[in-house]
Amino acid sequence: MHFLWIETFDKKHDFEKLNSDISCDICIIGAGIFGITCAYYLTKLGFKVVVLERDEIASKTTGHTTAKITSQHGLFYSYLIKAFGLSYAKAYLDANETAIKNIKEIIDKENISCDFSYQNNFIYTTNSEDLQSIHDEVSAVQALNFPCEFVTNTGLPFEILGSCMFKNQAQFHPLKYVYGLVDSIYDSCKIFTHTTVNDIRQNKNGYIGYTNNAKVNSKYVILASHYPFLKIPGFYFLKMYQASSYLIAVDTKKKLFDGMYLTAKSPTFSFRTAQIDGKELLLIGGADHKTGTYCNFNASYGILEKLAKTYYPNCNVLYRWNTRDCISLDKIPYIGSYSRYMPNLYVGTGFQKWGMTSSNVAANIIVDMICGKENPYSFVFSATRMKPIKNINEVKNMVVQSAKSVVLDKLNPSHLKFDEIKLNSGGIVEINGNKVGIFKDSRGKIFAVKPVCTHLGCLLSWNDVDKTWDCPCHGSRFDFRGKNLYDPAIKNLQTYDIE
Repeated sequence: MHFLWIETFDKKHDFEKLNSDISCDICIIGAGIFGITCAYYLTKLGFKVVVLERDEIASKTTGHTTAKITSQHGLFYSYLIKAFGLSYAKAYLDANETAIKNIKEIIDKENISCDFSYQNNFIYTTNSEDLQSIHDEVSAVQALNFPCEFVTNTGLPFEILGSCMFKNQAQFHPLKYVYGLVDSIYDSCKIFTHTTVNDIRQNKNGYIGYTNNAKVNSKYVILASHYPFLKIPGFYFLKMYQASSYLIAVDTKKKLFDGMYLTAKSPTFSFRTAQIDGKELLLIGGADHKTGTYCNFNASYGILEKLAKTYYPNCNVLYRWNTRDCISLDKIPYIGSYSRYMPNLYVGTGFQKWGMTSSNVAANIIVDMICGKENPYSFVFSATRMKPIKNINEVKNMVVQSAKSVVLDKLNPSHLKFDEIKLNSGGIVEINGNKVGIFKDSRGKIFAVKPVCTHLGCLLSWNDVDKTWDCPCHGSRFDFRGKNLYDPAIKNLQTYDIE
């Protein structure tokens, strides 16, 4: 697998692991686009900031995004108006439009070369059954006094029936942007990589963040770790799940279109272009599913490659990558105070695949909260909100899935036999009455783990695309050796030696 953004930029700085205790004003846990944007704003304001990252900077969700900078988040505003009202929907739109402007201002101010370009963004359909939804969305957005158009002509290599178009949206190279932010604060902000925070505890002066080798004392803490690893009192595991999606970058050997595109309804496909090493590539994304549910190559990358070959028969697939996104149950990000019981602890999560603008929205809200300023958009995204859940079916499905994975799946016997596991594949078998996760590499070497998530104890499922163990409850992931890859889990799996 080749990762487009990660493999196509030059990193200027290497960062060390935190090995000794340190104190600061603000500790930021997570160095994706959200965490680094917070660090940028706060450092420029004169705060003493420490950033702790368990891997490399922007190497997870930020480094695996489509990198569209847009306030058009699907057919979303008709939903917002119906569910929350006009003023709420207008504030959501204004917050994300402001984020686009903020990102461009930072790029210009810091002279960041990150392939930023303005693009029109389209939510389109080729299905007559979805056409009314497009018209409804156009009407909804126009009711918010935002310039939105219904159009039938696009640059796509196939005909559409209609689309909702937003002008002056944008795209960029996300790692070039994030490392540009890092460069601008490199001398005044302390960043540590390969440093996992295991716990956060309150004391009389604020908080202590505990890593394997050191402690960080700070008055404020920002959880920018994608999915919060603290279970209580925030209880985010009860109101959020993760979804997986896949992307490919192809050399079509043809001149490509302008604009960014997304299908109106499932099956979802995303299109944009990118200039990479002097070549214009087409990026195609889609094949979404809840993390932890079964998926194979044909149902993921295979779908995207078949689509590419349909319109560009001679194209070459140069990059494949996938990502995970946190989805809140009411489809609104959680931004602000982590819990009413933990003052000065902040969170930004549930960006629902729109992290480029949401990260800037979140950073500005939290920076304003730390500075004691009123942010005009904070009420929209309140992380401690107790509003009635609008999507009751999704809540029910999440609770049922969690209960099933924590209890029932563990009790049900596994019908897979050890000899039935093929080379370069995995599955769960019964050994002496215990469930064991088995992976056989291409030479027959066996890797055995206890297939139970170290977050809340859900039974894991085998991912035959990435050769990982994935949690169907909250989206934690582990490689076949048991190493933890994605939050909210932070501990590795127990391993067995059965050879």
